[in-house]
Amino acid sequence: MASHAVSSGQKPHVVCVPFPGQGHINPLLIVAKLLHAKGFHVTFVNNVYNHNRLLRSRGPNELDGLPSFRFESIPDGLLETDGDKMQDLPSLCEATMKNCLAPFKELLHRINARDDVPPVSCILADGMMSFTLDAAEELGVPCVIFWTTSACGFLAYLYYHLCVGKGLCPLKAVSEAHRAKLASAIILNTFDDLEHDTIQYLQSILPPVYPIGPLNQLVNRDINKDGEMGRMGTNLWKEDTKCLDWLDTKSRDSSGVYVNFGSITVMSAKQLVEFAWRLAATGKDFLWVIRPDLVDGDAAVLPPEFLTTADRRMLVTWCPQEKVLAHPAIGGFLTHSGWNSTLESFCGGVPMVCWPFFAEQQTNCKYCCDEWEVGMEIGGDVKREEIHAVVRELMDGEKGKKMRDKAEK
Repeated sequence: MASHAVSSGQKPHVVCVPFPGQGHINPLLIVAKLLHAKGFHVTFVNNVYNHNRLLRSRGPNELDGLPSFRFESIPDGLLETDGDKMQDLPSLCEATMKNCLAPFKELLHRINARDDVPPVSCILADGMMSFTLDAAEELGVPCVIFWTTSACGFLAYLYYHLCVGKGLCPLKAVSEAHRAKLASAIILNTFDDLEHDTIQYLQSILPPVYPIGPLNQLVNRDINKDGEMGRMGTNLWKEDTKCLDWLDTKSRDSSGVYVNFGSITVMSAKQLVEFAWRLAATGKDFLWVIRPDLVDGDAAVLPPEFLTTADRRMLVTWCPQEKVLAHPAIGGFLTHSGWNSTLESFCGGVPMVCWPFFAEQQTNCKYCCDEWEVGMEIGGDVKREEIHAVVRELMDGEKGKKMRDKAEK
């Protein structure tokens, strides 16, 4: 491929490539919106599976885009699966490494052959999609890598290989973190003052590293939420906005609990029941997000006796989380410690009960609990007594009050 320079008068054209997971697509879309607002032409590239899910969840015209903001898709080589659920993560990680480069290069060829869009001038890719570095090198354009993790989580990936010994490491994120050194620049969705020391260290060993978060606050400031760009979304499940009306009927004294374990975390049927009983026993109002694929290999079935909590709980399959965490009825967040959720909890001033699942979530949990003092952890085996004790301490205890004060600060 020949290199294409941007002539004067032409918009710079950024091609954005998220990893095919909800928690990766959303923040990169925010960056894409912000760049579009600064004058960029944007092409946003999902995998085919998620492109089709978005059409189902948001409507057949949702991805029509705007003249200067277009959606495209590339195959990942995996067979289509039934239902609206996350593709098998290990298979997806392997597939993106092995199968996405060729169709992505073909897409870049097609884009640059068009007369109605400016030539591609840069690529902005998720850190887990480092095949884009090879395509950018061949095209002769810079490739900026966007890590959706915390700075401390990203640093852990850089050094994880020291914990597992020499040789090949099975974690895709680790190998991709090392490839990040080939990027033109690295951006992180984090607060500089929250992770200042970690960011300074990363800046001393890597290409230029820029903390640009929290992105949800930037997009709320710079993008009109009622305009076409503001309404453009990428939720793979249909949002139930009735939960906000339900919260409006509750006390506005931060006494309610919000429960959401993110877009990938799965649990056993037994763990689901344990969480249900302990949430019921707290006596608090609670909003619980139960995805269709939350329970591993089975449907999410709650015990019949749980119906007695109907007057003080609402169950939804997905919701506008940022608005929920900003609602004055919510005073605690039971979370998987994903970085997007952690940032949104910070921005809402809501302390957390942390139940980390995988990847860098354990690192985020440790920092929330030990360094930033805005969280409390529960064990992985989900014991009833522990859930009850920690949630009650968060909501009513002295430690919970201190965490709330810290979160608000």
